Amino acid sequence: MRVIVTGGGTGGHIYPALAIAKGILAHQPDAEILYIGTREGMEARLVPEAGIEFAGVSGQGLPRKLSLETLKVGGKSFKALWETKQILKKFKPDLVVGTGGYVSGPVVLTAALFGIPTLLHEQNALPGVTNKILTRFVRKVMVTFPESIAHFGVGQKLILTGLPVRPEIGRLSRKKGAECLGLRSDCLTLLVTGGSRGARSINQAMPTVLKHLAGRRDVQVIWATGKATYQETLESLKAQGIQWQRENWRVLEYLKDMPEALACADLFVGRAGATTLAEIMVAGKPGLLIPYPFAAENHQEFNARALEKEGAARVILDKDLTGEKLWALVKELTEKPEKLQKMAQAAQGLGQPDALNKIVKVCMDTAWK
Repeated sequence: MRVIVTGGGTGGHIYPALAIAKGILAHQPDAEILYIGTREGMEARLVPEAGIEFAGVSGQGLPRKLSLETLKVGGKSFKALWETKQILKKFKPDLVVGTGGYVSGPVVLTAALFGIPTLLHEQNALPGVTNKILTRFVRKVMVTFPESIAHFGVGQKLILTGLPVRPEIGRLSRKKGAECLGLRSDCLTLLVTGGSRGARSINQAMPTVLKHLAGRRDVQVIWATGKATYQETLESLKAQGIQWQRENWRVLEYLKDMPEALACADLFVGRAGATTLAEIMVAGKPGLLIPYPFAAENHQEFNARALEKEGAARVILDKDLTGEKLWALVKELTEKPEKLQKMAQAAQGLGQPDALNKIVKVCMDTAWK
C-alpha cells in the first residue's frame, strides 16, 4: 500500500499530516509513505527528522491583495502541478491525503484528476479556502469540529473524526503532572501559554493577574511566555515590581511538558489554534481563549466560539484584552469550582481521543475500495 500525505506552510498542517502518516504505518507497517511539501517550508526539515520520506515541490501562499506577486505565486502553483504529476507517476500511490495549506491544492487536485483516491482533513471550524475548493474533487472530507460541516455544503462526504493529539494527552494523572513541574496536586492551577513563540498581548495582560495572585497560596501558575518574548516579559515583571520566582509559580520560556501541565491544570488560558483546542478537549480542561486576530480568515475565533457555544470555554477577543479583563474572568472562574467542573465536562464531551484511529480507518477503507 502506497500513501501520499501532504500539508505545509504551518505546523497546523504539518503535524496532523505527520500523525496520519505514522498512524497508517502503525496499522500497516509495510505501507510506503511519501510526504509532499514545499521545499522552503518547515516540513522540509521536520518530515525527514520524523523518519518519513519527503518530496518537495514549488509553492507559496497567495497574497491577500492582487499584485505582481500574485502572478509569481500563480506561476509557482502551475509549476507545482507539473512537479506533482511527475511524483505521482513515479510513486503510484493508492491514496492521497491532504491536510490543508497551499501545497495541498496542486497535490490533491492532480491526484483526483488522475483518478487516485483522495481525502481531506480540515482541522478548523471555518474551513480554509484550499480545502473548500478541493472538496468537490475528493472522496471524503474528515473534520475536527461539527461547525465546519455547514461551510462545506457536501454533507454526504463529511466525517467527524476530530484531530489527532499526542498520545500522552488525557492519560496522565494530576499527581504525576504536578510532580513533573514541582507543584502541588491539591492546588488550583492556571496554565497560560501563547504557543512556542508566545503571544505578546497575553504576556502584557498576565502581570496584572500575577499582582492579584501574589498574596495567594491557593492558586498555582504555569506560564509559558514563548521564546520570542521571554526576556521582554521578565523585564516587564521586574519593572512592575513583581517577584515572579515563587514556589507556586512557573514562568517559563517554553513548556516542553505540555501533557503534564494539562494534566494538573484547572483552567487553560491561551490562543485557539485547532491543535491546542483538540488537546484541551481531550484533556477535559476549561478554556479562557484569546483567538489570534491575524489567523487566516479569522479561523481561530470560529474555533473558540465552537467551544464557547457548548459551554467549554469563555472568549476574549484580542482587541478587548486588558490585564483587568483577564483577571476578572480568571477570578470569576477560579472562585466557582462548580462552574469550572461543568466547563471541564463540556470540554471532555467534545474531545475525540480516538481521532487518529478514526482517520486511519477512513484512509484504509478508501484505499482498499
